[in-house]
Amino acid sequence: MKNRVAIVVGMLLLLPLCLPLGGCSSAMIAAKEKLGYAKRAQLVDQVQAARGDQEEAKQQFATTLDELKSLTGYDGGDLEKTYTKLKRQLSRSESAADDVRGRIRSIERVSDALFREWEGELDQYSSATLRDASAQELRETKDRYGQLIGAMKNAESRMDPVLAAFRDQVLFLKHNLNARAIASLDQTVLELEGEVDRLIAEMNASIEEADSFIEAMGDG
Repeated sequence: MKNRVAIVVGMLLLLPLCLPLGGCSSAMIAAKEKLGYAKRAQLVDQVQAARGDQEEAKQQFATTLDELKSLTGYDGGDLEKTYTKLKRQLSRSESAADDVRGRIRSIERVSDALFREWEGELDQYSSATLRDASAQELRETKDRYGQLIGAMKNAESRMDPVLAAFRDQVLFLKHNLNARAIASLDQTVLELEGEVDRLIAEMNASIEEADSFIEAMGDG
């Protein structure tokens, strides 16, 4: 607990220095390590957080789709209110997608720092046996990481087409909030259901890879 408090305090002290400079991710990673937060642990924590972000994102995308589907069942209720709810859900989906993208970038930064350090330290071994064992572990970790980041980016790439379709519908309805426009949603919703299903499938695959990676790193 004390160690975590020290990390938080240290980060708060460093934050004012980083804000005006920008691009100080490497310095922050190094500072956390000096406070006892190893790069390996930082990576595992970022992967765990990404898993959570993806869980939230897939639920939010499904909620936005449900809100759009509710419009197709329009029965003369308050259409403006329903539209406002849809717009709100779109905004939440965009926010959730931004969280996923940001987390993936954080994972890439920490993994790059970890692997560069690991590779650089191989030459420090005096024992060839230990050096070879460490090099083998590095290769295996890189392979697992490659599968993980590939799955995450596949899921990430699925978000943009769905968001674009959501935005199109919200924009269209903004200027065509009437029964005829609502009736035209039926086919669009069917197509979007397929897109969202594929997105959720990709996110589930990514979440499974995250679970496997965390377990393999010995922190599951």
